[in-house]
Amino acid sequence: MDAGVAGILSLVLILSIMCFMLWKNNWKREQLPPGPAPWFLLGNLWQKDVLPLHKSYQKLCKKYGPVFTVWLGPKPAVVLCGYEAVRDALVGHAEEFGGRAAIAIHERVTDGYGLITGSEKKWRELRRFTIATLRDFGMGKKTMAQRVQEEAQYLVEVVADMEGEAFDPISSVRHAVSNVVCAVVFGSRFSYKDEAFLELLDMMGNYSHYFMSPVSQVYNTFPGIMRYLPGPHNKVFNESEKLKNFIRKRIDCHKRTLEPSCPRDYIDSFLIKSEKGKSTSGDVFSDENLLMAVFDLFGAGTVSTANTLLFFFLVMAKFPQIQARVQQEIEKVVGATHAPSMEDRVRMPYTNAVIHEMQRSQKGQSENFPRAVTRCTEFRGYTIPQGTAVIPVFTSVHSDPKHWETPEEFNPGHFLDEKGEFRPNEAFMPFSAGKRMCPGEGLARMELFLFFSTLLQNFTFKLATDPKEMDILSLWVDYQNKGPYCKFHVIRR
Repeated sequence: MDAGVAGILSLVLILSIMCFMLWKNNWKREQLPPGPAPWFLLGNLWQKDVLPLHKSYQKLCKKYGPVFTVWLGPKPAVVLCGYEAVRDALVGHAEEFGGRAAIAIHERVTDGYGLITGSEKKWRELRRFTIATLRDFGMGKKTMAQRVQEEAQYLVEVVADMEGEAFDPISSVRHAVSNVVCAVVFGSRFSYKDEAFLELLDMMGNYSHYFMSPVSQVYNTFPGIMRYLPGPHNKVFNESEKLKNFIRKRIDCHKRTLEPSCPRDYIDSFLIKSEKGKSTSGDVFSDENLLMAVFDLFGAGTVSTANTLLFFFLVMAKFPQIQARVQQEIEKVVGATHAPSMEDRVRMPYTNAVIHEMQRSQKGQSENFPRAVTRCTEFRGYTIPQGTAVIPVFTSVHSDPKHWETPEEFNPGHFLDEKGEFRPNEAFMPFSAGKRMCPGEGLARMELFLFFSTLLQNFTFKLATDPKEMDILSLWVDYQNKGPYCKFHVIRR
């Protein structure tokens, strides 16, 4: 066979494959809810009028309704917008929408182990064990609140040393939040001057930042190609290995000093459960699942809560009149000599409302952490095939005009009644909803209230650069990108 014939045959084969893929994608599109037309292979990835969804969902909803389809490369994802659609799926059809779609970046780091697993059986057992163990070590109890209060005082001391300087509080805030998690997971906290631990926190922050970035979608879409190419993902994966090595050493130390009758922390409890359940739990309580469960707790329990607190301080600096009113309520209820406690929260409706409104106002990259349907599902007139990724856009829930009077404005009144008392709102879902709801919600709520109220009791936050007319979301993007608005001044009260 000469080169010309071989070339023609190769071209015909390639065209045939492309035609088959186009036919298959068109057939899939006919079975799914409508949505923007995808590009071949790339889907909607680089279509700026589609992704990220927290910027485009309103326009897409107007065109396609509250349930539509986007394509992350060659794979479809059904998008849910608005409170009714999201609640109907996650709560009303909890079993059907309770799966977890595979995420290539996380799979590369975890090998499918840990709390964020697609295996229903493993996930159920690990989640049940983790929630029970966190409660055993104080989650939702007074002992945990006291631990957070103590850590908040350490953080006050660190921030006080920065008075008079322009500084970025990210390392200190991460360290404080992480110490609460470390006390439960590792049985100890770490000094704010521990450079090795600070480096680990930076690595965890880098992993989370990359994971939630639009760039990560490229890796998640084409992992087989990207793993052989240079790029920021290689640094993230190398740093993840260092984090895992740190956790392995802590686990090995626990194994050598384990007292089964007196567990000190989450790792001890897992090791004890592993020994007791070898014959009944299969490989659920394996060393690999312990390693990655700790990795997940360490990461989720540190970065997400720390980022939320940093967003809080940015909002307070943007709205000094709201900050002043929160401080007045703290002075009235708590005073200047006592530390805020969880018991104070019910007597601080305005502060509680401000915290909730700040959580409502924080936007997230929903498409980076999709769910999946566990079976072929009929939903709102559409048939969603088993295994299809599902993206609930919580930004759309928190901006739903049917449930929020002024959804585009920062308004603590969303959580206050006519008498100024705190009122909950059913369309408030910062920790997700349904089966995959965040297992650490109770601890996160406690940390947000105690760290926030303690720091505002002691300091007034101001941005080093005047934010002028910038909205809070633009300020937050600038802060994350280390722009001119990433540094604060604090004034001791």
